[in-house]
Amino acid sequence: MYDRGSGSSGPSEQTVRLLAAAGRAVDTLMAERSRARGLSARHQLVLETLADQGPHARRDLAARTGLPVAELSRAIGDLAARGLVQVMVVNIGGRHEVVTLTPAGTAELVALQDDMKSVQDLLLASITRGERAQLHYILRRVCATAARAGAGESATSPAPPGGSP
Repeated sequence: MYDRGSGSSGPSEQTVRLLAAAGRAVDTLMAERSRARGLSARHQLVLETLADQGPHARRDLAARTGLPVAELSRAIGDLAARGLVQVMVVNIGGRHEVVTLTPAGTAELVALQDDMKSVQDLLLASITRGERAQLHYILRRVCATAARAGAGESATSPAPPGGSP
């Protein structure tokens, strides 16, 4: 047992704090890199969703990403202005705006993924390849348990910039 009055904590409490600190460090580093590219977490989420699941009608994309329609519309506008997505009007059973990823958007997403890998390499530089594999395995188990405990879907799905290493 440990003495709560002394300010020290037990290993389980330290682990939770260490996980939170590591998450904050990743969030900060990824946000800095995304900002340097002129992108936000919303932008990256839209690009990743389109890359993973293909073109989407605007409302479907809002539902898929969990972003409010107004926020999504701003993100789409920003991305379209940079040529990273294209918005097409389709008239099938009514008027729909379909958002697609452009080749430039795919290239930007690859660059963002390269940034994520470099952040991972930076943060995990002090551990071996085998330890990285173990860490990955353990974090997947922790995230799966967190999701089952009701900590939310973000624990098992790729996070926007700053997700777990």
